[in-house]
Amino acid sequence: MAVTISESAARHVTRYLAKRGKGVGVRLGVKTTGCSGLAYKLEYADEIAPEDVVFEQNGVKVLVDPKSMAYIDGTELDFVREGLNEGFKFHNPNERDRCGCGESFRV
Repeated sequence: MAVTISESAARHVTRYLAKRGKGVGVRLGVKTTGCSGLAYKLEYADEIAPEDVVFEQNGVKVLVDPKSMAYIDGTELDFVREGLNEGFKFHNPNERDRCGCGESFRV
């Protein structure tokens, strides 16, 4: 079981945490929502919870709650720029379908 973070995403997270002045990494999980059933949730984490599964790559910790792990195992967290837009992108091999608006997915 693993979740990875690209060099681009790690650089972005590192810069943001430095600007913010605190934090141990990012917390990645899923929540039930949208037309396809699940959506990613990503937030900066200030502490590691005892139940968190911790992955570290490129100097950044990615924290995952055990309930979300089944849905995001094998996911790579990336940070991309497309034209004027930039943001995190999830490369999840478990995704079977994505809703038309791109906000939710199904496994």
